[in-house]
Amino acid sequence: MDNTYLLAVIIAMGAVTFGLRALPFLSAHWLRKSPITRHLGRFLPLAVMSLLLIHSASGAAREHATGPWPELLAIALTCALQWRSRNALLSIVAGTAVYVLLRNWQ
Repeated sequence: MDNTYLLAVIIAMGAVTFGLRALPFLSAHWLRKSPITRHLGRFLPLAVMSLLLIHSASGAAREHATGPWPELLAIALTCALQWRSRNALLSIVAGTAVYVLLRNWQ
């Protein structure tokens, strides 16, 4: 292999990687004004978390003989704490602790 060819490939890959990582920062000014971006920023986190919860609970129902009860209880606790306290850290830590305790208790 030719060393100049390898060096050129590495430089090209570095330039493409740098460009792709810099693109969101360069286009942030225009993206903030977009109504689509505002709409996605408002609703996408809830949609992603809902899909993760559904996927987690359905996977646990198939995987464990006891069913999805520890997952469903942890999900219910997390949702209730988030609804009442609006403290994401408290909700996540409490839901995770309940899930781990229930899954290891069985």
